[in-house]
Amino acid sequence: MEFEEEPCRIEDEETEEQIDLIEVNEDKRHQFQKKIENEDGNTEKYFTEKRGGKTGVKGSFTCSECGKSFTQKGNLTVHMRIHTGEKLFTCSQCGKSFTYKRVLNDHLRRHSGVRSFSCDQCEKTFVVESNLRAHLKVHTGVKPHFCSFCGKSFSLLESLKKHERIHTGVRPYMCFDCGKTFNTSDHLKSHMRIHTGEKPFTCSQCGKSFTHKSSLNDHLRHHSGVRSFSCDQCEKTFVVASNLKRHLKLHTGVKPHFCSFCGKSFSHLESLKIHESIHTGVRPYLCFDCGKTFSTSGALKQHQRIHTGEKPHKCSHCGKSFSQAGNLKTHERVHALEKPHQCS
Repeated sequence: MEFEEEPCRIEDEETEEQIDLIEVNEDKRHQFQKKIENEDGNTEKYFTEKRGGKTGVKGSFTCSECGKSFTQKGNLTVHMRIHTGEKLFTCSQCGKSFTYKRVLNDHLRRHSGVRSFSCDQCEKTFVVESNLRAHLKVHTGVKPHFCSFCGKSFSLLESLKKHERIHTGVRPYMCFDCGKTFNTSDHLKSHMRIHTGEKPFTCSQCGKSFTHKSSLNDHLRHHSGVRSFSCDQCEKTFVVASNLKRHLKLHTGVKPHFCSFCGKSFSHLESLKIHESIHTGVRPYLCFDCGKTFSTSGALKQHQRIHTGEKPHKCSHCGKSFSQAGNLKTHERVHALEKPHQCS
């Protein structure tokens, strides 16, 4: 069985799962006193116990939960927050809380929109330097991290960990609203927007917002009008690759989705769901302006144009606009001098 690599996305903000537990270098002095800056950015005074130079047990302060040791008590205190879940540092702009102050600082840069760290080998920019460093490993071509199941190699350890979950089936990230589980924290974070209604990605051309960045990118292609994906079996073209992939199923003639009421089969699961709503009478899409309900989101979207006055389908010949694509096609026959309904 061949597994497809799941690309490691380097986010604009470090997630707390990516932060290694704090370790400090061993000091070779036997006994000393000095001021250091701990993880919280506070200057405090710490003492080390007597140590045996290059020998002796690493660390003076040991975590009772996991056994990890630290040379400074302050670093142990900060480390314990991983186990307690304590998040002392809260963003004043959005209320999100963090275990470490440095992660809050990185998060605040995200609000500012400043992407100060640029890759000198491609056009990518990053909010935090650590993400740029991780990204640069991709350009080296070096892949030192090997999958113990299939031997596939990766540039980043995080990519390997995500990939190996395909083999193990481990999905450690659970949504507490619906119980669904995910193999990466990014997928859970993206999923949570379904429950919160958050749409952080906004189109700069029309103001429409989206839950996922990929949906915004697809939407922007619609503004450009470029239909880069062509079907090699008919003349249809598509703005996004996923729509072409979906369309190609029609040409195969395979209809694996069967109606449990009448046995009719469909190429696409979505088509089956729409069809079954005829049997069930379920119309889950409600217009908040007039209360009318619809069986599909597409039908609701078209209906809402009555209220908004939106006419997105424009004739390339005369500039006349229409609320529905079908009406535009009918109109364009006037320009093409098509007369499909002729008297015999």
